[in-house]
This record gives sequence, C-alpha cells and structure tokens, in this order.
Amino acid sequence: MRLGVLDVGSNTVHLLVVDAHPGARPLPAHSHKAELRLAQLLDDDGAIGPEGVDRLVTVVRQALQAAEDKGVEDLLPFATSAVREARNADDVLARVRAETGVELTVLSGAEEARLTFLAARRWYGWSAGKLLVLDIGGGSLEIAYGMDEEPDAAVSLPLGAGRLTAAWLPGDPPGPDDVRALRRHVRTEIARTVGEFSRLGAPDHVVATSKTFKQLARITGAARSAEGLYVQRELKRASLESWVARLAGMTTAERAELPGVSEGRAGQLLAGALVAEGAMDLFGVESLEICPWALREGVILRRLDHMGQG
Repeated sequence: MRLGVLDVGSNTVHLLVVDAHPGARPLPAHSHKAELRLAQLLDDDGAIGPEGVDRLVTVVRQALQAAEDKGVEDLLPFATSAVREARNADDVLARVRAETGVELTVLSGAEEARLTFLAARRWYGWSAGKLLVLDIGGGSLEIAYGMDEEPDAAVSLPLGAGRLTAAWLPGDPPGPDDVRALRRHVRTEIARTVGEFSRLGAPDHVVATSKTFKQLARITGAARSAEGLYVQRELKRASLESWVARLAGMTTAERAELPGVSEGRAGQLLAGALVAEGAMDLFGVESLEICPWALREGVILRRLDHMGQG
C-alpha cells in the first residue's frame, strides 16, 4: 500500500510518501516539503500567531493535495514540539482539522525519541548492539538508548536549533558573550540527563539523525546526499569542535555558502553545532554515524507493525 507521513515539525512541514507492506523495507516514492519555522513564529506569550496558523493551514492543505495526487491510501499526520508546546495548541489543531479535515496527532517528546530509536534500530539491526541515538530538531533534542526496539531510556530536551537561535543568538554573526551563554545553557541541560544513561553502560554504536546532524557531518567532510543512502557518514567530535568557532564567526549568508547547508537552515546551524558538540562531549562520544532513517520512518514502521498484527 502507499502510505503518507505528514510531519508538522518546528522547521518544516514534510510529506513523505512510501510504498510499503508489513515485513518489507518502505520504499520512498515522493517527498513534499515547505519551510514554516513554527518555532520562530511564537508570540511573546508562547502562542502561534494568526499569521503562523494561516500559513500552517495553507501548507497542510497543499500537502494533502500532494498526497491525493500521489495516490496515498493512508495518511499519518503528526506534529512535534512547536505545536506541542504552543500555548494555543488546542485552537491550532482545531483550526487545522476544521479547514483541512486533517487530525494532527501531537507526539510527546518521549514518543519522538522512541519512534526515532525504532527507525535507527531497524536500519542498523540487532548486530549494532546497544544503541545511543541523538536527534536535533527545530524545537527539541531527543536522546534514546537501548538494546531492543524499545529504548531503555528516552528523553526530550528543549534544545532544538531553531528554538535556541531565536532565544539566545540575536546577532548576525552573534556576539561572543551570547555564544558562550548558549554553550553554558546547552551543557547544563544535557548534563542533567547523562546519569540516567551512563548507569545503563557504554553504547556499542552511537548514531544521529536529523538535518542538523547531516549538515554538520557534510561540512566536516562526509559524503554528499547525492551519493546515496547507503554511504557511511560519520561526524567526529574533533572535527566538529574545530568548526564551532568558525561557525560562530560567520554570518548566516556565509554559512549558507557551506557545502550541504540550505539557506533556510543556515541561521540555526551554530546553535545546532553547540548542541551536537555538547551532547558528544558529555556522553563521551568521539565519533558517531549518521542514520538515514529518523522519526518519519519510525512512524511508518510502527504503523506497518500494527498492520501486520491486525
């Protein structure tokens, strides 16, 4: 059957269409993206303003049309931290439902972490052993660890690259004091969770998902996305550390010139790098591998599992 996943994230609204059936690897058939940056459209009270809601409704309607055009039989629509934490989340969801017919499921941070972990486990298999999975989104950082398909520990922290950029890095390029303050904040937040994971033992394999990690790996020398899903891509902490200072001195326009960095994500790349560096340092990770599958694939795999049981 042809499945569609509609992911209303903090940066983008992304429709992924796959051909899938239980027991088989989902095959991508179509991708439709629109940059919305909901995490940056919150007003002072933490609500998504009228303009943001209007744009969200329009983009969801366009994605729905694209899903119909591609023959999607079953649409799985969900929203993550930007909608989850908006003060007017219920009103936003009701408006989207009333104007598009789409019922967005709001995932909790822990659910995001668990579903992303499931995707990584299926990608690497049981031979990967104990997995530590890191995922930096626009609104949050997810960390999950475990031996099985369900992680033994999973947390979500409010350390998304878009959220941190809007709140902590007003300059272009940002001032050194602002960068230092954000670095301190990031490390304090991550350090609170390290003990929960370290008591479970050292991981056998550390992987990361998300556009932020992919772009950081690319600027430090990893293969281009055009070279395919199955090329191994690594991010080494030593390389990342050397890049953080360089990114801090660059304007958004200069970062957008870097290989693999999109114009829409260039502004938040420094915040993402500070989170990635902090997580790798505090968890004692010298090198990690970029996993091609992430939250959207996790949602698809969970749906296929339920179909197989039905």
